[in-house]
Amino acid sequence: MTTALDYDNLAGNESDQTPRRVIAVLRLMSLASLALTLCGTSTAAAGFRTPESLVRNVYAYYGDRTSELSSGLPHDAETARQFFDPSLREAWVSRSKAPYDFLVQSGSWKLGAISISILRRQYDRTYVTVSFDNQRRPVTMNFILVNGAEGWVIYDVESPHDSLRAYLSQYRN
Repeated sequence: MTTALDYDNLAGNESDQTPRRVIAVLRLMSLASLALTLCGTSTAAAGFRTPESLVRNVYAYYGDRTSELSSGLPHDAETARQFFDPSLREAWVSRSKAPYDFLVQSGSWKLGAISISILRRQYDRTYVTVSFDNQRRPVTMNFILVNGAEGWVIYDVESPHDSLRAYLSQYRN
C-alpha cells in the first residue's frame, strides 16, 4: 500500500475526460476572444468620445514635419473615416493641390499653445472654438462637431473668411 498521491489520476480516469474537455474548450474560447479583440483594435474606430479629444487629435498631426505623423492631417480614407462626418469624407480625400492647409490657415506651421473651448451645444452639434499662434500669427477656428453613432466627428470648420466645406469644394480634383 502506497500513500503517495497519483496526480495524473486526480483529473479523472480515461473513461471520464469531461473536466479536461471543459478546460480545453474554455482555453480555446479565451484565445478566440483575445484574437477578436486584437483584430478589432487594428483599425481605428470612427469618431471620438468628446469634442475636445477630437480637436486635440486633429492638431496632434501638426508637429515639426520630421515624421508622417507630424506633417498635417493626412488626406486618406482612414483619416477621413475617423475624423469627418460621412458628408465631408469624400471631399477630404479628393482634395488636390490646395494653396495652404485649411486647419492651420497656412502652407507651413509652427504652432504655439492651443486653446480649446466649447462655444455652444445645440442638439446633436457642438461648436468648439480653437485658438493658437501659427508662426507668431494668431489663428482662430470654429469647429462644428456632430455626435453620431460613431462618436464625435467634424461636420465643418469655419475660419473668419471661409469654411472647410467651401474650401475643399473649390480645390477638388
